[in-house]
Amino acid sequence: MGVIVSKDHDQNSRLTERINADLRERAVKTSKSAKNPDLAEDADYVRDLKKTGRFGWIWAVLIVLAIASLVVIVVV
Repeated sequence: MGVIVSKDHDQNSRLTERINADLRERAVKTSKSAKNPDLAEDADYVRDLKKTGRFGWIWAVLIVLAIASLVVIVVV
């Protein structure tokens, strides 16, 4: 046999409400002060990466040609 407890009758409801209010307040403060919320630009692995240059599309063409040549070799 189980006991059904409603959230309104929880003994720690006041404490839970205070904690939730504090966390909500901190979240609002940090979201206002954060310039970049995901912080992806500050990650160590992204710092030394460069954006794709003007001729990045050539890699896509080369990959398509390599796949096409493999298909021709296998089929013939």
